[in-house]
Amino acid sequence: MTTTASADAGPASVYSSYLACLDEADEYAAIEVARGLLARGVPAERVLLDLVAPAQAEVGERWARNEWSVAQEHAATHISERVVAAVADHAAPRPTRGRVVVACMDGEWHALPPRLVAEVLRLHGWQVTFLGASVPAAHLVSYLHRHDADAVALACALPMRLPHAHRMIEVCRRSDVPVVVGGRGFGADGRWARRLGVAWAPDAPSAADLIADERALRRVPVADLSHLADDEYAGLVTRRAELIDSALADLRERAPATRSYTPPQLDSTVSDLGYLVDFLAAALYVDDGSLFTEFVEWLVTILTSRRVPPAALGLSLAHYGRVLRDFPRAARYLDQGRSLLGRQDAA
Repeated sequence: MTTTASADAGPASVYSSYLACLDEADEYAAIEVARGLLARGVPAERVLLDLVAPAQAEVGERWARNEWSVAQEHAATHISERVVAAVADHAAPRPTRGRVVVACMDGEWHALPPRLVAEVLRLHGWQVTFLGASVPAAHLVSYLHRHDADAVALACALPMRLPHAHRMIEVCRRSDVPVVVGGRGFGADGRWARRLGVAWAPDAPSAADLIADERALRRVPVADLSHLADDEYAGLVTRRAELIDSALADLRERAPATRSYTPPQLDSTVSDLGYLVDFLAAALYVDDGSLFTEFVEWLVTILTSRRVPPAALGLSLAHYGRVLRDFPRAARYLDQGRSLLGRQDAA
């Protein structure tokens, strides 16, 4: 009976109420929900990982389904950050281990997931310095030179940031500080972390266990990036602006409706064309076409939820394929993306 009562009082029992608080942008009520769990003896780690984390994932899904606006998503994220702060203040663990630096990759603005990792590491006894979102590599190195650290935990939510991630990983290693990475940007199974030769943790508790075992943290295969010798990645990055401009011109020629786009619609189109180039570049960097096709599949879902016909996406993929015909790997990934669109249209 005690076990059942304890389960009934856990995060699952208040999940719907907590989501309602986020939906209503009620910061104080959300904090009270978390404090209520803590008052009933629910461990702080469970509140963070079984309430805040899944609720934030749902926030992202509601934005993707076009059920919530960007403003609603931002408001909910801010509230979750305040809840995390309240839980951390309640737990207030004293450090018994060394220092761990937690940061987002340069250009990475999704700071809540690594903040959750930072708080879980604190609960495991580590002295944690959380540097927040979009930390330039040079600034991270400067910090590591001034403050000794036992490990660095780096977060990446978007695979298109993997080339930047690799540079940050390497600068940490040159400072002789072991690195663990996490986040969806490294693949659901961490396959792109392995390609970059870095230890990967699927969740915060796993990161804590890995950091506690320095030998395991340093025992990772060497990065295999010999494919970069073909210069496709470097060539694509150099031509980024040219590619976006030419794709937009082609789209206006082949899809006349785009000529009457409003400024916000035009901005979104240019952003999507840029994302296609950036994800294609990241796929070239790790030599894995699934990175690009997974993005294409996600983008189709986003466009469809916003009632934007994905046919224009097929036109842009075809244009990039023609312009990049001398880039064999890039052309192959673009063909795979077009094939994916064809299968979805047939379905």
